[in-house]
Amino acid sequence: MERAAKKEAVEQLHGVFETTGVAVVAHYSGLTVAQMQKLRMQMKQAGASVKVSKNRLAKIALEGTDVVGIGSLLRGPTVIATSNDPVAAPKVAVEFAKANEKFVILGGSMGKTVLNVDSVKALASLPSLDELRGKLVGLIQAPATKLAQLSTAPASKLARVIQAYASKGEAA
Repeated sequence: MERAAKKEAVEQLHGVFETTGVAVVAHYSGLTVAQMQKLRMQMKQAGASVKVSKNRLAKIALEGTDVVGIGSLLRGPTVIATSNDPVAAPKVAVEFAKANEKFVILGGSMGKTVLNVDSVKALASLPSLDELRGKLVGLIQAPATKLAQLSTAPASKLARVIQAYASKGEAA
């Protein structure tokens, strides 16, 4: 790799690390090209991305960013998954690791907080941002629906009582 290409790669990685919400580091030794392509596709669908680069260049790119703590994890053939959504990259990485035993999660970083393997798995078990938004809208909408039901309930109950008395009077 030429010096100019290395510099460009470091700048590009630095930009990714500066804007990312979460980064997950994993070993990928032994995965086939098809498996790596499947991982990239799954990450892209979830709104995340996967980067494979030389560890030395990645460590240089990490300097001055919030995710600098993952530098110690960069040993051997590593892949770095990043996303702005704090749940997207960990969720896909953990699911992919379950299906592929050669994909081993080493840890990660969420902002300045360094995550171990268990923390990444715990983060992956959380609902995504879209799911949380849906639940929040449902919670906000539920009281209005119940209020509408309650406001119509007394009138309908009163009508049923009057109808019952009317029916009772006709029967007598």
